[in-house]
Amino acid sequence: MTALAPILEAFFTDRLMTQQGVSPHTIASYRDTFKLLLGYLHSRTGTLPTDLDLTDLDATVIAEFLQHLETVRHNTISSRNTRLAAIHSLFRYASLHSPEHANLISRVLAIQTKRTTTTIVNFLSRAELDALLAAPDRSTWHGRRDHALLVLDAQTGLRVSEIIGLTIEDVHLGTGAHVYCRGKGRKDRCTPLTTHTKQILTSWLDHRRPAAGTAPLFCTRTGATLSHDAVEQLIKKHTATAAKTCITLQDKKITPHTLRHSAAMELLHSGVDITVIALWLGHESPTTTRIYLHADMAIKEKALARTATPTTTPDRYQAPDTLLAFLDQL
Repeated sequence: MTALAPILEAFFTDRLMTQQGVSPHTIASYRDTFKLLLGYLHSRTGTLPTDLDLTDLDATVIAEFLQHLETVRHNTISSRNTRLAAIHSLFRYASLHSPEHANLISRVLAIQTKRTTTTIVNFLSRAELDALLAAPDRSTWHGRRDHALLVLDAQTGLRVSEIIGLTIEDVHLGTGAHVYCRGKGRKDRCTPLTTHTKQILTSWLDHRRPAAGTAPLFCTRTGATLSHDAVEQLIKKHTATAAKTCITLQDKKITPHTLRHSAAMELLHSGVDITVIALWLGHESPTTTRIYLHADMAIKEKALARTATPTTTPDRYQAPDTLLAFLDQL
């Protein structure tokens, strides 16, 4: 029998932190995966996590856990695949330290990721975005903060983790105003700011009055860094307010990533090359950015206008047989 605890602890401290030097975001994602898995096993068997053996995590258990994520926790397939990737990483590490369990490990590694459906990105039109940006009550401290955050996100397309990670010294409001961030994959990038965004941030910093340049740009009333949930809640709150004047917002689910998509679509509509948009958003490859071409009906309609209408006469198919007619009705 091989205890799970020593392998799992060494996986984090030796493999992830020391050998690979992964980012804190990856550590947090893997940590949450195994907290969910160990909690699932405890509720299922009553065994404490410290008493588990590697053999308790066979392919059947892992498959049932993945099914639990989808059916009980209502996770998306993408989230399910992310959890599976963390589990695969642990078992590849375990294969080097517990070769006697090679058969069990190979079965777990054989569990495949599920194919996901590629959906059209959700973004805001100019009227919808204007309504959302006008929603915060700027006569209050929180309203000014939320307005500045929404304006910056809608213009730069920063990820929510990048927005809440910004400090005062990351914002440069002099000549060549821009914001600096370290994004996904530890890639540094600078995004220029429009005159309007610069004015909004200048006004916000006058009210923010940070104690030091390393203080968070957007914070709670006590000066603490905003959480992901806090940003999602403030967007949800202001979307509900904006929906009272902009009816189309009532049928849309707005998230922080919706503002990122909206920024990309604004650049695309302005004629910016897709490779530049990829650099702007911090994408690893322009291939990722092509999702915005699929979402832009205006580009497709322009392409359609250049095509010629076929000269064939519209007609309706008539089944030559009663059995075929029956099948057509199914």
